[in-house]
Amino acid sequence: MRVLLIEDDDRVAGALSVNLTRQQMDVDRVGSAQRALERLRTGARHDVVLLDLGLPDLDGLALCKRIRELCDVPVIMVTARTDMSTRLHGLHVGADDYVTKPFDPRELVARIHAVTRRAARAVPELPIEDAPASAAPTTTIAGPGGVELDVERREVTVDGAPVALTRKEFNLLAMLARQPGIVFTRSRILAEVWDSAWIGNQRTLEVHVAAVRAKLGVAGIIETVRGVGYRYPAG
Repeated sequence: MRVLLIEDDDRVAGALSVNLTRQQMDVDRVGSAQRALERLRTGARHDVVLLDLGLPDLDGLALCKRIRELCDVPVIMVTARTDMSTRLHGLHVGADDYVTKPFDPRELVARIHAVTRRAARAVPELPIEDAPASAAPTTTIAGPGGVELDVERREVTVDGAPVALTRKEFNLLAMLARQPGIVFTRSRILAEVWDSAWIGNQRTLEVHVAAVRAKLGVAGIIETVRGVGYRYPAG
């Protein structure tokens, strides 16, 4: 696996590179946004980008947005910024995950494997036993407030206007929308969208739900069932 590490702190980058190399990962480290964009523009293959937000020449949030304009490589933000507004902004501009410093290197490695596993996959199909017997195949799912999901094209519109969602945001929304009114537990969502039931991902799930709600701007688009999980509104 080839990792593009964008980190200007030599001490942090060195320690992280050692840990990733031990996990059989090939680390390509750069210390600025300009160097990162140069790497990506050359077309060099990277399986995942680890992005620090405090770069010397461009804020990491702005860099993530520019990366998304260039390619669809999975991006994990690795930063000391812990506030919710920055987390949400990071997801809005295209990050696939967000890890705060200090972190356990084993957690970061697990998240790298998770985002790369999910990167090339389509939205998970419902298990046969969970699908209504009378349900007809469809690629378009309508929702409240003018929301429409085209599952095959992986596109979302609100009143006909396109809304850009990250892979996980779309997979999360589509999973719920396929069965409106059905409550999905947090553990099931994590298992299907993140390939993990690890409790540490609960916060990540909450952040992604908040990001989808904010991007769509439709009241009640994802309903919280306190103590259980989430559901897509029926009717």
